[in-house]
Amino acid sequence: MSAALGLKAKPIATEPADDDSDISALINRLTAEVNQIAVDKTKSIQQITNQMKMLALNALIESSRAGAQGAGFAVVAQEVRGVGQQVETIARELESQLTKRTGDLVSSIDRMSQRSRGERMVDLSLNAVELIDRNLYERTCDVRWWATDSALVDCAASPAPAAITYASQRLGVILGAYTVYLDLWLCDLDGNVIANGRADRFRVVGQNVAHTKWFREAKTLRSGDDYVAGDVESQSLLGDAQVATYCASVRAGGQANGAPIGVLAIHFDWEPQARAIVQGVRVGDNDKARVLLVDSNFRVIAASDGHGILGERISLSLNGQRSGFYQDRSGTMVAFHATPGYETYRGLGWYGVIVCGA
Repeated sequence: MSAALGLKAKPIATEPADDDSDISALINRLTAEVNQIAVDKTKSIQQITNQMKMLALNALIESSRAGAQGAGFAVVAQEVRGVGQQVETIARELESQLTKRTGDLVSSIDRMSQRSRGERMVDLSLNAVELIDRNLYERTCDVRWWATDSALVDCAASPAPAAITYASQRLGVILGAYTVYLDLWLCDLDGNVIANGRADRFRVVGQNVAHTKWFREAKTLRSGDDYVAGDVESQSLLGDAQVATYCASVRAGGQANGAPIGVLAIHFDWEPQARAIVQGVRVGDNDKARVLLVDSNFRVIAASDGHGILGERISLSLNGQRSGFYQDRSGTMVAFHATPGYETYRGLGWYGVIVCGA
């Protein structure tokens, strides 16, 4: 089994998305410039045609004064005025069509940019929850492995003082190498904690945990190959620290099919590990994003801004989808992706979520 995997993962890069954003901004700017040039030039044409019409009008006036001798000149003046009106009509149509086309182009680019941004946020949401899944898979391996340790098996079978002391020492050695845990507890089948790895810090021996959901589920495990993965909670016996508890049954002889004789509970130090995940997601500064992990009830269990953990619930419009993005009524973009699980760890229905400011 590998050593403890902390969550000091490489931040997720976003350079390609930034390039896309820069290209979209460039196209928007150039389109706006083309639109402005078209407007300016058509206005210049209209000014020239206005001058032509004024000249034609003056020519008509002068030809009428000249009488019969000015009749031919009047025909030319009428033609000039007609040409001026045609040019003016064409200029107006050109301005209208160019403005509409460039407007449509800008709207299309905005939609493509929003879609690209949303898809990027969905990918980052997946990466966040997938990274925590892979890490928690290691925790399920740890608890099943350590439950077969001979010191723990002997202590659960016969919790004499010497056996308890040795089991506590073994748990302490494990904690020295695996720094992502707050404490490890060996419990009897009645839910009494009979040994722990940090007795000097957490005085939990003698406490009864039979009422906890994770212990009740651990008692029903069918073999040593099975495990319990608990949701994140605040554990009062560990100073109200945020933990994710994983359990496996300790069985006679350390055999997977042996009779259950105890329960091993390992408490993953959730808050600092999860914080490293959500704060390591590299969303752009312009996105004004809040990166979250939420449980199956949409309770916030990790937040890049550190707010609302274990107390806030968010509203997700899933529409039957496991992943996607949308804009709420305020214009805020919300991207999400459900846990994919990893290997034998199926996940607990959690979601990676990114909320971007309008």
